[in-house]
Amino acid sequence: MTAAAKLRALLAKQELVVAPGAYDGLTARLVERAGFPAVYMTGAGTAARYGYPDYGLLTMSEMVDNAGILSNAVDVPVIADADTGYGTELNVFRTVREFERSGAAGIHIEDQVSPKRCGHLDGKDVISREEFIAKIRAAVAARRDPDFLLIARTDSRAVADMDEAVTRANLALQAGADMIFLEATQSLDEMAAVPRLVKGPCLLNIVRGGKTPDVDLATVERFGYRLAILPSLLIADVTDTCIRTLRQLKETNTPPASAGAATLAERFRNLGSSEWDELRTRFRDNSTVAGDPSRAD
Repeated sequence: MTAAAKLRALLAKQELVVAPGAYDGLTARLVERAGFPAVYMTGAGTAARYGYPDYGLLTMSEMVDNAGILSNAVDVPVIADADTGYGTELNVFRTVREFERSGAAGIHIEDQVSPKRCGHLDGKDVISREEFIAKIRAAVAARRDPDFLLIARTDSRAVADMDEAVTRANLALQAGADMIFLEATQSLDEMAAVPRLVKGPCLLNIVRGGKTPDVDLATVERFGYRLAILPSLLIADVTDTCIRTLRQLKETNTPPASAGAATLAERFRNLGSSEWDELRTRFRDNSTVAGDPSRAD
């Protein structure tokens, strides 16, 4: 079963699909080992991996490369941030093809003006409805695998209002999008209204400290969302931990005790060392006569 087919099967079930955000092979593996059924490739985290803020500074090729790294690191499906599609409908067409080849199970494409900004920052702008829907049509036409999930994201709630965001969402579904990502609802009432007003499956973006109120996953499921992503969950904790550890090292000239909490073997196991150890002997034939293997019967 392809990664895209696995994701479709997950979304066909009753329960909410939760996809914590990862930005490299290690964090993707940690998400999988923790038991989550899918991984979200965070655009902000991918930008941070290159040392940049989430200001639309990465190219399509850099984002696709990272999607390939995450997809190759895990067996669960990876959903990737494809930003604005990196240009016009022509660019969107190529973007879909490249992400499909990367092994990702699906992507979301948004209606921000390029260069985009994090969905929970001020100062955004969006393209016209017509341009947005043209991009969605191009994405649908480009798709080779019918299971590859195309998520239409609209940031128009922050720029205009909820009515405009819902209108764009339903137009995107009519154009062939599989799911809607209505970014940055600003109250629990708005959050609850989205699955009622949008005529198709909906994704909720849970960002600590963002414009959307903090909410537990049981409530998200009760509201009727089918997919929840948590882009900043790991990158925020990793950043905070690194800052604390480095500050303590600088101030005390001694590595903090917490820095070595996991043993070296445990760290390697998180990267799949057990599977690689098994491969050391898997292809050896112990029945082969000792000496020159060419002389064995």
